[in-house]
Parts: sequence; structure tokens; C-alpha cells
Amino acid sequence: MEARLLDILVCPVCKGPLEFNKTAQELVCKADRLAYPVRDGIPIMWADQARKIEPV
Repeated sequence: MEARLLDILVCPVCKGPLEFNKTAQELVCKADRLAYPVRDGIPIMWADQARKIEPV
């Protein structure tokens, strides 16, 4: 994931910042506890494709 791309992408639900989880190949929104998949280097930014993250 290019740093420039990560700088401009935001969560489609809350418009908050995203963090890239390299191991899981996901963009994570901590505020909404959602993880958006990155497939073949392309972020899938649809809310219905996001995985819910359980609280820690």
C-alpha cells in the first residue's frame, strides 16, 4: 500500500483516518471498528464488504 494513497483514503462511514494492517491486508478504521479488505493491492471501500472488529 503506497503511503500517498493511505494519506488520502478515509473511512467511507465516518470519514475518519485508516491504518493499514500489512499482515491481514486490511485498512482499519478504529472509530467504527471496521476493516476493509485490500485485494490485489486495491482497497475495497464498500461498507458492506468491511469486516467488523471485536472490541479488545
